Amino acid sequence: MSRLIVISNRVQPAADGAGNQGGLAVALSAALRESNGIWFGWSGGETDHFTGHINFQRHDGVATATVDLEPQDVEEYYNGFANRTLWPLFHYRIDVAEFERGFAEGYERVNARFAETVQPLIEPDDILWVHDYHLIPLGAELRARGVTNRIGFFLHIPWPPMQLLLALPNHRELVEAMFAYDVIGFHTRDWLDSFLDYVSAELPGAVIGADDIITLNGRSIRAVACPIGIDTQAFRDSANQPNALNAFQRMRISANGREMIIGVDRLDYSKGLQERFLGYERFLASHPEALGRVFLLQIAPPSREDVQSYREIRAALDGLSGRINGEYADVEWVPIRYVNKGYPRDELAGIYRAARIGLVTPLRDGMNLVAKEYVAAQDPEDPGVLILSRFAGAAEQMGEALLVNPHSAEDVADAIARALAMPRAERIRRWRALMDGVEQEDVLWWQRRFTALLAAPDPEAPADRAAA
Repeated sequence: MSRLIVISNRVQPAADGAGNQGGLAVALSAALRESNGIWFGWSGGETDHFTGHINFQRHDGVATATVDLEPQDVEEYYNGFANRTLWPLFHYRIDVAEFERGFAEGYERVNARFAETVQPLIEPDDILWVHDYHLIPLGAELRARGVTNRIGFFLHIPWPPMQLLLALPNHRELVEAMFAYDVIGFHTRDWLDSFLDYVSAELPGAVIGADDIITLNGRSIRAVACPIGIDTQAFRDSANQPNALNAFQRMRISANGREMIIGVDRLDYSKGLQERFLGYERFLASHPEALGRVFLLQIAPPSREDVQSYREIRAALDGLSGRINGEYADVEWVPIRYVNKGYPRDELAGIYRAARIGLVTPLRDGMNLVAKEYVAAQDPEDPGVLILSRFAGAAEQMGEALLVNPHSAEDVADAIARALAMPRAERIRRWRALMDGVEQEDVLWWQRRFTALLAAPDPEAPADRAAA
């Protein structure tokens, strides 16, 4: 079989069978072990002068190759264009997006440096799989250096509507660069359709054919919707491990007979945490009988604290949670437990199982695997209820959740009330339907489906048809 080379901003291989690794790391590590492949990316470290020196290591059978970046690279490419331009724009937050020429120049420079550095590692039969918004132009940089291998790209965040993307000064160059790939993947049909809308309107001469095969200037690529899942079996197993069982018991004791609502999100404006708190506050205001009988545990580890908008969201949430607790708490109960630190995945599995409601309400999300983890962690005989934003990519697969508009405090409040009152038989029915999907379309299904598409040069090849 062909060797797989994975290229991403950061390299995070998972130990074989590791329970506390993310699903993406588990899936990619499994594929890399199977093909004796390489995972290439930024080390997370800095150097005064970029040399292209590669640090080779092996982690539990996965070969990794990493490079350090200059401080200017980190500021312009990572903190700048990736996280202050593309991230907010692709999450519909044009109001906080920053369009600086230096950011775009740094982004192009680092993608070129990645291409120069990884090219000598590529053998003729290798298949390359590039990941996420940090590296959109990497395929074009590799083609410019003579790489003819099959190259795939997967976007893990939403693709924005055309009118939003037009706000990006170099939008056309960015999209045209994607035609260097052979297969490009999105989590949902919505994100794929937004991409096709842009291509149809803004790229004269582009032809969109059957199976979303797009031809431009004599080159054809295939665009696919391929939703990522979690490592379902490993996560279910982790829910029965000692750390998870201990966490479950601690939460039950701490709850003291009260119902718990759980939210677990990286501290980010796209996650809708302010709107979530306001929706929960509306529930408390409209259901005084629930005071003292329910609480929201919000776990929100901070991220990107060197970006101003992230510091602002943390300050806003500190103030909002304090105001709500000050308004409704008494000496024996606080309505919101707001925690700014992360927990290992096995402990989270136990916390999820102890919660009557999983409250997953991002304003916009490429997928959102917390929703799937919450479902996988539940007790089949007494499962909780998933409340899910209709603007999360996961909503396309998880119709048996209570879907809400996270911008509407009343919608969120009504869903909380409905979930708390839901009969056990209905909870089991909804959970079973959700769990079937989580089991069938797990992270290994996602990885195998995309790599099968990528490995088939002809769009009509048997491997392609079998994976579709």
